[in-house]
Amino acid sequence: MTATATLDTETLDMVLSTLKEYAERKLKPAFLLEIDHKDEFPHDVLRELYEDVGLHLLFIPEKYDGLGGGAYDVYRVSEAMAAIDLGIATGVLATFLGTDPIVVGATDEQKARWMGRIANEGLLVAYGATEPQAGSDLAMLTTKAVPVEEDGKVVGYKITGRKQWISNGGVATLYTILANAPGGPTWFVVEHGAPGFTQGKPEDKHGIRASNTAALFLDDVYVPAEDLVGLKEGEGLAQAQAVFGYTRLMVGSFGLGAGWEALRRAIRYGQVRVQGGSPLSQKQGYTHKLLVANAVRLEAARAYIEWVAERLDNGEEDLQTEGAVAKYLATEAGNKAAEDAIQAHGGYGYTKEYMVEKIKRDVRITCIYEGTSEIMEWTIARDRWQQHLKTRGAFYNDWAAQMEQLARSNPASGAGVAALAMRALAVIMERCRIDRLTRNQHVLFRLGELITYAETAAKFSERAINNPSQVLHFSEETLQTMARIHARTAALKVATDGLQWAIASGQTDPNLAGSLNLPAIYAAQAGMIDDMNLVATKLNEAFPA
Repeated sequence: MTATATLDTETLDMVLSTLKEYAERKLKPAFLLEIDHKDEFPHDVLRELYEDVGLHLLFIPEKYDGLGGGAYDVYRVSEAMAAIDLGIATGVLATFLGTDPIVVGATDEQKARWMGRIANEGLLVAYGATEPQAGSDLAMLTTKAVPVEEDGKVVGYKITGRKQWISNGGVATLYTILANAPGGPTWFVVEHGAPGFTQGKPEDKHGIRASNTAALFLDDVYVPAEDLVGLKEGEGLAQAQAVFGYTRLMVGSFGLGAGWEALRRAIRYGQVRVQGGSPLSQKQGYTHKLLVANAVRLEAARAYIEWVAERLDNGEEDLQTEGAVAKYLATEAGNKAAEDAIQAHGGYGYTKEYMVEKIKRDVRITCIYEGTSEIMEWTIARDRWQQHLKTRGAFYNDWAAQMEQLARSNPASGAGVAALAMRALAVIMERCRIDRLTRNQHVLFRLGELITYAETAAKFSERAINNPSQVLHFSEETLQTMARIHARTAALKVATDGLQWAIASGQTDPNLAGSLNLPAIYAAQAGMIDDMNLVATKLNEAFPA
C-alpha cells in the first residue's frame, strides 16, 4: 500500500485563491446566467482555467509535469469549482475522469505520453463508458473492438458502437473509450478527428448548461494496438471499478459545493428579508426547516468525504463502498439544500434572476451522473450486507462499541447517539437475514440509505472531536452541536424506517421494536431544539449579509 502524493497546504491554498480571484474577475453571476441561458460551452473560460490557473495540472503526477495532487485536493478544488458554477466544474473536471483509466491501467510509457500531452498542451479529455441502453451497468456495454492482424500479430483494433451522456463529448481532444475486445472489456485512447469517429449535437439539458454533453459514434474507428490502455485486453471493468472511490468522491464534492453555495445565499437572504416586523433569520420556521437541517447534512457529508479522501491518500484501495456513501449523502444533501434555498427565497427563488434557481437545476445532476442515487443505495447495501454476513452481525456492533468508548470521553460529540444508530442497524440487518427480507429489492435499497445515515453519524461525531474541518471555520463546539443533531436524526431514522420496512416486508419477530432500544433513541432527542437554535445563530454569524 503506497501513499498518494498530495499538495502541501501552501500550494493547495494558492490554487484555491487563484481560482477564487479568477472567478471574482471573470465568472460573475451575470455572465454565468448568460451562458446558462444561451446553453453555451465557454471555451475561453476552460482555456484560461487551464492556462492561467493550471487546474488541469492538479491531478497529473509531478513526473509528467503536473502538480501531483491527491484525493483531498480533488475534494477541495471540486467543492470550490462547484460553488462557482457546476457546469464549468463538470467541463474542467471531466478531464480528470477521462484520464482515470490511464492513471490506473496504462503502462509507464503510455502515462508519460498521454499525461505529458494533457499537462503541456492543456487538452480536454472525455470518459467514454456510458451507453444508451447500459446506463450505469458497464458490464452491459455493446461497443465492440475487433482486432486487426498483420502477419498473425494484432496491430490495432476497429471500434464500433455508441456512447451516450459524455461530458466534454463534443469538445475533447482525447477520449478514453470502453469497448468489448475478444479478451473482455478494454479501455482505448481515441483522438478527436479519427476517421469514423463523430460526435452528436450538444444535449439540451435541464442544468449544467455550461458543460458540453454529447453522444459519441464510432464506426470502424481504427486504434493502434499501442493505444490499448495497459496493452492487455479484459482489464477495463477492473480499471473502472478501481477509480470509483475516487471519482464518486469528486462528484460528492460537487454536491457539497453547490449545496453550500445555495445555502449561503439563503442564509444571507433571510437576514435582509423582513416579515412580520423581523428578519426571517430570526424565525425558527425559516432557520430550522430550511437552513439548519441542510447545513448539518452537508457538514456530515464533508466529514465522511474527508475521511475517505485521507484513506485514499494513504494508499488504501477498494473504497468503492465508502465512495458511494460519500457521494450519496453529499449529493442528496446538496440537492435538498438547493431545493430549500428556492423555498427560502419565496417567489424570487423561482425566477431565473436569482442564482438559487440555476444552482438547483445544476446540482440535480449530481444525484444522477457517476452512478445514480439508487445505484449508490444498491452498492452500499450489497457491500455492507456482505460485511454483516461475513462478521455474523459484528460489523456494526463493533463499530458501535467504538462509538460508545468515544462517548465516554467526549459525551458532547453525539458519538453515543451514533452508537444507538449502529446497534439498531445491526438489529434490522440481522432480522433481514433471518426472515430473508432482502429478497425485496426495495428493502435492500432502504438499507443503503439507513447505512449511509448511521456511518456518516459515526464519522461526523468522531471528526468533530479529533479532526475538525477548517474549510468553513466553524468552531469545535459548533461542529459537535451539528454532529449531535445528525446523530439524533440518524438513530431515529434507522430505528423507525428500519422497523417500518421490516414489518412491511413480513418480519416475524414480535419483539423487534423492543430490540431497537427505541426509548433510548427517543430520549436522545432531548436538547434538539436548543442545538438547532445554536447552529442557526452560528450560520448567521458565519455568513453575514
